[in-house]
Amino acid sequence: MIALRSILKPADNTGAKKLRVIHVYVGSHRRYGGLADTVLASVIEASPGGTIKKKEKIKAVMIRIKKETRRSDGSYIRFSDNAAVIVDNNGNPRGTRIFGPVAREVKAKGFTKIASMAKEVI
Repeated sequence: MIALRSILKPADNTGAKKLRVIHVYVGSHRRYGGLADTVLASVIEASPGGTIKKKEKIKAVMIRIKKETRRSDGSYIRFSDNAAVIVDNNGNPRGTRIFGPVAREVKAKGFTKIASMAKEVI
């Protein structure tokens, strides 16, 4: 469950080090975001040589969350961190690499480019 002011770890090579959620794009009357949801985030920390700068507002797709998520077969999946991939307005990733595993729900929601760039889809 990702709410406002949640701290996220970027899982790509754009240069951002920490993100803070400022809006969750999941529709009306929903307070939290989950796997494969799009969020608007602000960059808290960034590396000096990266393409993303500090205080920049960016869109990101959640690829890992700590809260367990129920799948259609009855199993549950959860990760050890909250991680996101920075995307542009069309949903394409801005980085060229993705680090760590990616949930299968990301591909099912239409972010096939993110799933294909990942080494491991769980």
